[in-house]
Amino acid sequence: MKQKAIDTIVAQGILPLYFNADEQVSINIVRALYQAGIKAVEYTNRGETALHNFKNLVVVRNTELPGLLLGVGTIKNIHQAHDYITAGADFIVSPGYLKEVADKTNSINMLYVPGCMTPTEIMVAENDGLTFIKLFPGNILGVDFLKSIKEIFPKLLFMPTGGVDTTKESIYRWFNAGAAAVGIGGQLITKELMATQDCSTIRSATKDVLTLIQSIKK
Repeated sequence: MKQKAIDTIVAQGILPLYFNADEQVSINIVRALYQAGIKAVEYTNRGETALHNFKNLVVVRNTELPGLLLGVGTIKNIHQAHDYITAGADFIVSPGYLKEVADKTNSINMLYVPGCMTPTEIMVAENDGLTFIKLFPGNILGVDFLKSIKEIFPKLLFMPTGGVDTTKESIYRWFNAGAAAVGIGGQLITKELMATQDCSTIRSATKDVLTLIQSIKK
């Protein structure tokens, strides 16, 4: 299960992430992303309705979105991790590193993507058996940080998140620096698009980004 999640995220080159307090809006967005060609999505744990909504996303995925991996982000303690694992999460993402979550996910062969900001944090994660690292916040760390650490950690995959734009220039710079994928949230699934429930624009914008990433990777 872990390797499938890694392969899926790396193949599409992007991990879209979002949260909306409304259950139906959350469902409509995941449908739009899936229709655009997305096979792995991160739903962030950022509101009181997040767990409830996620459980319903899993139901929708199981009935009409075959092959979609549903991950959960902004996990900040082991209790949250347990709740979402029980709810059917396919992978877990954190803004920082949690050893308890690493131990749990390793024991069930689940992908855990911790947020790391320093070489020390990356070393700790690597020594605990993790191979996929979220560089967060990407806008603070910058492209040069990734270039500097890539050779030190040749066996790790890096995904900058935070501040990655949907423009060709932004995405190209990260992949050229060695990123395996990029995490994009509000730059793609904007507050305005969610507020107006403009899922057609989310779908078309996501298609454009997927096409752009594949052209850059070639």
